[in-house]
Amino acid sequence: MSFEIFEKLEAKVQQAIDMITLLHMEIEELKEKNFALTQEVHIASANHESLLRDNKKLQEEQLIWQDRLRALLGKIEKV
Repeated sequence: MSFEIFEKLEAKVQQAIDMITLLHMEIEELKEKNFALTQEVHIASANHESLLRDNKKLQEEQLIWQDRLRALLGKIEKV
């Protein structure tokens, strides 16, 4: 009888070990995914900053062209 109990206990210990092993593998997989996602976030952030700079530059250029256009329209109105 004690041998059966020992076998059941051994089976439960083995199940626990298997579950712990699977969980460790899952943790490693999630760490890798987290690292990859973190890298994507950094890249996206850098792209975002670059787009903000480009947008600001284009807005400044637009203001310059608007001023030039107004000046030309002013000259046309004088004629």
